[in-house]
Amino acid sequence: MIRIGSVFIPVTNLVKAIAWYEKHLDVQKIEEWGDGVGKGAGFYFPNSPTQLGLVQVESATSTEFQVKGEHRNSYFNFLVEDIQDFYRKLNDAGVETTELEDFGGMTCFDFYDLNGNPFSVVNEVKNSPFHSDEIKKLQAQADF
Repeated sequence: MIRIGSVFIPVTNLVKAIAWYEKHLDVQKIEEWGDGVGKGAGFYFPNSPTQLGLVQVESATSTEFQVKGEHRNSYFNFLVEDIQDFYRKLNDAGVETTELEDFGGMTCFDFYDLNGNPFSVVNEVKNSPFHSDEIKKLQAQADF
């Protein structure tokens, strides 16, 4: 079986980034590592098997790619149960966000960390083939 274990985010100031991610994303630190190949810190989300890693870099590196023209896309997104509440929480804390947008029932917005890394946040549309309940059905039917 294969699955995503960790997602890594480049940061230029590990100490400040650790505090920022703990405060705004409610992640819990597993441990920090240092020197050899570089410095970083690993985190877990309270309700997700995917881990998050912050890796200190010398200069900022983008966490998005250009799709077409000016349109850019994050490499991954965050799922939340209550997007309105999470949006309000980030805004109340002074985190830079885009406006909430609705795409056929899916609500989304972007936010930016201390390095200006953009991240998308989405809610799951109940009848979408991408909703976690629908994915569980596909996984149960799959013959791996």
